[in-house]
Amino acid sequence: MRRLVLLLLFTCTICAAPVMGDEGTAGADAVAAAKDELQLNVNIVWTCIAAFLVFFMQAGFAMVEAGFTRAKNAVNILMKNLMDFSVGSIAFFLVGFGLMFGKSNGLFGTTLFGMSGVGPGEDWNWTFLIFQTVFAATAATIVSGAMAERTKFVGYLVYSFVISIFIYPVFGSWAWGGLLDGGGWLEKVKFLDFAGSTVVHSIGGWLALAGAIVLGPRVGKYGPDRKPKAILGHNLPLAALGVFILWFGWFGFNPGSTTTGNGSIGYIAVTTNLSAAAGAVVAMCVSWVIVKKPDASMALNGALAGLVSITAPCDAVSPVGALIIGAAGGLLVVLSVLFIDHVLRIDDPVGAVSVHGVCGAWGTLSVGLFNMEFGLFYGAGPRQLAVQALGAASAFVWAFGLGLILFFAISKTIGLRVTLEEELKGLDIGEHGMEAYSGFQIFTTT
Repeated sequence: MRRLVLLLLFTCTICAAPVMGDEGTAGADAVAAAKDELQLNVNIVWTCIAAFLVFFMQAGFAMVEAGFTRAKNAVNILMKNLMDFSVGSIAFFLVGFGLMFGKSNGLFGTTLFGMSGVGPGEDWNWTFLIFQTVFAATAATIVSGAMAERTKFVGYLVYSFVISIFIYPVFGSWAWGGLLDGGGWLEKVKFLDFAGSTVVHSIGGWLALAGAIVLGPRVGKYGPDRKPKAILGHNLPLAALGVFILWFGWFGFNPGSTTTGNGSIGYIAVTTNLSAAAGAVVAMCVSWVIVKKPDASMALNGALAGLVSITAPCDAVSPVGALIIGAAGGLLVVLSVLFIDHVLRIDDPVGAVSVHGVCGAWGTLSVGLFNMEFGLFYGAGPRQLAVQALGAASAFVWAFGLGLILFFAISKTIGLRVTLEEELKGLDIGEHGMEAYSGFQIFTTT
């Protein structure tokens, strides 16, 4: 009898084992699905927070540009920074995002135009859209500073639209298209630009250079002897506030480019901060040596130079590497500002070309030197450096070349530069019919 009972128990156990195994597998699958859903939600929350931080950088750009220029143009600058984001958001949503991240479905078409085919429940695609929208707006608003105090408002609206709908997205598709449905030739050769030293900042910087060349300098900037004259900004504390806002926003710009809520966020924040600090210190010291005083405007731009420089390599360099990259950016920005102003005689009121164009290119090249896996200084050979140089050069040719065509076309049609009278009185009065500081301005001087 005992043997019969044991036999029955053994048989039941054997028969029940597959059922228990199925239940165990189902339970494990449920746990894995819950983990995946939780991670997706964490990624969405973090990426949205980062996008909101980058959006706040629009305020930083507005404050920097307004502070470094004259009071009679402050309203115009605020309007430009408001409208390039507004116009750019619409253009990027309708066409730009699809060009940048969509899959080609014909000679001139891609998926994702106006987010076609993406339903309300596809949360990640919408999150990715808002994150990339604020990046596109950053590239467009960089141009504003170099063309400040003499650009027609309607001309500004047109080029903001074209940059957001075509120039920025096409280059972005070459380097970042594979982040969603697309894929570009720079990705295929392993070009690395983690958060956009080239894709965002150099594109904006080289467009700014083209715009400043086509526009020409402000009235009174260069004397009969062709020597530059300082045209001082009206509010350095406002410019400093803008730099601190940008520094704060960069903790969304760089760590947010993980688009993943994981431990790498903290590390990227550290390298970002160290580079900015090194850029500020070195720019201050270099200006101290050159002009015999620790120049505040150079130090502020030095912080931005460090931030732009670390944007491409921030995820894969050591903290010491970040310090070196930022320090080199601080040195470069001072020398570049002086070279552009005194040698090239190109009027860039806020140093946008130097900060974003030159230091963006440096940051891109630094990947090939300091990347701990692929960098030349880590024994990996020169291949990655050559690829980075290819990417930086292609950005210059694309943005500067198309920028010259775009700005020249605008100047010959609707007009790019305001009249002499409007420039002397200020764009606030001439373009917008109002004053930033009512009752405090005299419009008889430049």
